[in-house]
Amino acid sequence: MVDALRPVLEVTGIHKQFPGVKALLDAGLRLYPGEVHTLMGQNGAGKSTLIKVLTGVYQPDSGSIRLEGQTIQPRSTQEAQALGISTVYQEVNLCPNLSVAENIFIRRYPRRFGMVDWRTMRRQASELLKRLQIEVDVAKPLADYPLAIQQMVAIARALNTEARVLILDEPTSSLDEAEVQTLFGVLRRLRAEGMAILFVTHFLDQTYAISDRITVMRNGEREGEYTCAELSRLALVNKMIGAPADAQDAAAQAQTDATQERGEVFLRAQGIARKGVLQPVDLELHRGELLGLAGLLGSGRTETARLLFGADRADDGAIEVEGKHVKLANPRDAIAQGIGYCSEDRKHEGAILPLSVRENLILALQARQGIWRAIPLKRQQQLASDYVKWLGIKTASIETPIGSLSGGNQQKVLLARWLATDPGLLILDEPTRGIDVRAKQEIMDYVSNLCRKGMAILFISSELPEVLRVSDRMVVMRDRKACGEYRRGELDESSVLRVIAGEGA
Repeated sequence: MVDALRPVLEVTGIHKQFPGVKALLDAGLRLYPGEVHTLMGQNGAGKSTLIKVLTGVYQPDSGSIRLEGQTIQPRSTQEAQALGISTVYQEVNLCPNLSVAENIFIRRYPRRFGMVDWRTMRRQASELLKRLQIEVDVAKPLADYPLAIQQMVAIARALNTEARVLILDEPTSSLDEAEVQTLFGVLRRLRAEGMAILFVTHFLDQTYAISDRITVMRNGEREGEYTCAELSRLALVNKMIGAPADAQDAAAQAQTDATQERGEVFLRAQGIARKGVLQPVDLELHRGELLGLAGLLGSGRTETARLLFGADRADDGAIEVEGKHVKLANPRDAIAQGIGYCSEDRKHEGAILPLSVRENLILALQARQGIWRAIPLKRQQQLASDYVKWLGIKTASIETPIGSLSGGNQQKVLLARWLATDPGLLILDEPTRGIDVRAKQEIMDYVSNLCRKGMAILFISSELPEVLRVSDRMVVMRDRKACGEYRRGELDESSVLRVIAGEGA
């Protein structure tokens, strides 16, 4: 049994703090030879930080890392590689313009008489890929091959460094089902050869298909370590979220009869999908109704929102807005159709921190009007002043840089940005993440009022009680697909967790 062996990698008592944020608190991990060990946790649980500590990107504030019994302190990814810890990231960090063989041997080209030995390099590259049961022309550019093959090349490159530990960080996020099975076949062969594999994913089905053991992280700490056989899917979801299995949401139950009459369909999506990202999804968004999307990170919630806003392009399916077929090739198309989108990534896809409150607030409206129809400064100032008052945005002036505001007030400015366009549909992706309780309540009260006035709202949140409390209808998502649609009162927190875990409602 695995537990009878000495760990290849043992991590204990890791603490890591950034300014104002405790990212890791006494985090730990044990990784044994000949196993696939899955690391799971919600967004912000500390998974990525822990991997960066293991691979030398970050230095821990305290704690120890032992590789085959010896204490190590990698100071860079190159040093970690030299020690035998190799990582394959979600985004394949290779050079598509170079050949497959060149990518496998980057910075380690075999040489003869001071020159690159191309014949030897191609032969050895072919042998490495054959070990993974992959046969391709290694002389061709990497860009000529699909993403799944590129992932295999990245793994072959890791094996070429004589890795003892292979870390796979979300390697399946852009793969379709057939490509995932190809990858899993490779992982099973490497496991049989004695490789220690750390697999990071958000997908429950994949976790139970490939894993021997699971470490669950929550809020920067290790919640526990389990064998797959001893941990049910429902128990895993509960441990990731931190909710007891019998949790009930009394607030949602109390509002069962409070559902208002919904209006006409504003947007209808039929079979929208994107290869490797989202399986076909059907949605209807009605005026005067708040539709909640529930599910774990990576379940397809944000991916659905981005397709509806044109931020990503769908490979299949159709979208109608107010009964007319539309093509949403980019966000400008969506804005023109009366769709607004508050991204979950406030810093990178929302607020432009050096710009003022006024400048941030009018961006979407200006985009809707076009660059040749500039909004007069007086109108900008009036709009900004009005929304600062209506939303209770705490700022010294509408000319104050938004970066100097609190997270809650930044979120209110971004909400105002889209309200200024008078949208028929407002998509809110984690609008209350990282803000205080009072600001959270103020934003949700305002959103609920907009809904009562006839706006269609798509609301995404990782906080199940919040989704249950405010939603008139709810779509539950799991592993890139919609698992069911429910009206208020048909689900409570316990039953949502069972749907997410794949155990039925």
